[in-house]
Order: sequence, then structure tokens, then C-alpha cells
Amino acid sequence: MARYRGAVCRLCRREGTKLFLKGERCFSDKCALEKRPYPPGEHGRARRLRIIGYGLQLREKQKVRRIYGVLERQFRIYFKKAERKRGITGENLLSLLERRLDNVVFRLGFASSRPQARQMVRHGHIEVNGKKVDIPSYLVKKGDTIAVREKSKKLEAITQAMQLTQNRPVPKWLEVDYDNLVGKVVEYPSREDIDFPVQEQLIVELYSK
Repeated sequence: MARYRGAVCRLCRREGTKLFLKGERCFSDKCALEKRPYPPGEHGRARRLRIIGYGLQLREKQKVRRIYGVLERQFRIYFKKAERKRGITGENLLSLLERRLDNVVFRLGFASSRPQARQMVRHGHIEVNGKKVDIPSYLVKKGDTIAVREKSKKLEAITQAMQLTQNRPVPKWLEVDYDNLVGKVVEYPSREDIDFPVQEQLIVELYSK
């Protein structure tokens, strides 16, 4: 499946906000967004257009899609699932994205960023309920146990990630045992668990046209 392989800092500059695609490194004073707080490209500095209507809806959708590392077709499938579920469509959409296995690995602190968590899952370092799962889009359920596989616990990439994320708070819908590198889904994520600014209603309006 195609993936964006360019400079991720360009994505933050395009959306005008930190997407934390580099995890803890985004807190560095070397952040490109802080040095160049304008869109990338030859005319980025000159463009100061006010975004309204469709443009505002599009930017909100792109921001969420890039944060979770989801392609357009995949994002649309999540939206259709959210529409069919009971409740508020926008909140359902965010809940589904939060339940992705790569996001859960990141939220538990086993990886310093979502791209790193995706790679860990792809390489078979994560198991769910005692079985290896190498699908980043796998949706966890309430009661599921997520763990780093025994043979992977001493990998340098994982130990370094744990050092970087040791002070990062874990969402209340998850529990984690850092000694054994095991986490558990105790509840389904709610709107209050989304810790970045997003107006999900704009995404709903975009896809409802």
C-alpha cells in the first residue's frame, strides 16, 4: 500500500499545527513549524489566504488523516463505518481511529510515534491476546490485551522508545504494565480522550455533501 515518504515536517507546516509525526522529537526547539510557520513551497510565505467553507473542511480531514497515517480510501471506509454506528458520527470516527492497533501501541508508550508503532506491528513485534498481529489497522476491542512479544522486549528501538515516552500520560481507556510491556483496553475511547484539537463536525460536513 502507498505511503507518504517525504519530509513529515512539511505536513505539519501545511496544516499549520504540530501533528507529532516524529513523536517526542516534535518537542525539540529544532521544529520546522516554529522556524517557518507558513505552508511549504515556493509561494508558501506569500500565501496568507483565509480558508473558509470547503477549504476549512478539507484541511480538518487532512489533518486527522495525517495524524493517524491513514490513506484517503481507508479514511472514507472508517467514515462509512462511523455513519452506521449508533451515536454521533464524528465521535464514532475518532473512536475507530483511536482503536487502530498502531495507535494503541503508540498510546501505551511502546513506540515514540505512530509511524514507529506501525513499523513495530508490521514487523511482528506486537501480539494481541497472546497471538501475533501484524496488521496496523486491526481494531482492538474492550478487554483485549496488547503486549510486546517476549523475543522483542530487548530490542534497542523499543527500549529507547520506552525511555522517551516514560513521562507521557496514558489515556484512561487503557491500562499498562511497563515492567512486562503489557497493556489492556479497559474501555472504548471517548471524545474526551482525543488530545489534539480537531473539529470532527467539519469532516462530517465534508463527506455529507
